[in-house]
Amino acid sequence: MVSETPAIIRLRETHSTNRYLQEQLQTGHIPADETIVVTDFQTAGRGQTGNTWESEAGQNLTFSLLYHPASLPANESFRIAQIAALSVKRMLDRYVRDITVKWPNDVYRKEQKICGILIENLLSGKFIAHSILGIGLNINQQIFRSDAPNPVSLAQITGKTYDRMTLLEAWHTEFRRLRRLLETGDVVALHAEYLRSLYRRDGFHRYQDACGAFEARIVDIEPDGHYVLERRDGSFSRYAFKEVSFI
Repeated sequence: MVSETPAIIRLRETHSTNRYLQEQLQTGHIPADETIVVTDFQTAGRGQTGNTWESEAGQNLTFSLLYHPASLPANESFRIAQIAALSVKRMLDRYVRDITVKWPNDVYRKEQKICGILIENLLSGKFIAHSILGIGLNINQQIFRSDAPNPVSLAQITGKTYDRMTLLEAWHTEFRRLRRLLETGDVVALHAEYLRSLYRRDGFHRYQDACGAFEARIVDIEPDGHYVLERRDGSFSRYAFKEVSFI
């Protein structure tokens, strides 16, 4: 049973909140379900495929949550990416409009990235034993100095500053609601919400794969996370992460 109040470990600085939880698991100390590790600054914050994540100390939300899924098969691990991204979107929807999820689990405001998510799963046989959800959410940072092409923060959008722990609590509330959808088997509703929330959901847009550029529209996201597109000529293409990109 999950405690109503999550265990929150606050660190002034750490290499990576994901790695902190991994090290706890490796020592045999299994933190409680939904334990959250939050830090003011990560010295080695990572994004998808090893990219670094820029975050000014004390300005943003950089945290990880340890999730013990209830009998979730490994081949359905994408469900975790869905609830992670949607929980961020739901929370941000309280403050600003035009929030979308860019497949697989980045969160955008219009054409700018406001949140990155890194999910690392540990398996037990055919099931996921533990999942670590690492989230970097731009909150109060005003200037981004890295070569990332399109970062934005909530403060830049609204002109206001925010209490980070209040936003963390709001995110956790949304995560729990979505977790219940997943664990009660209501994956149809979860999947439908994810599809509605997708970046460039409507109409044809330009993409590029190993064969070159083309135009297509989103048809579906499969349970294992594959991205299904329909091209202008009516043919369909199916992609894993990093096999196709927006232009």
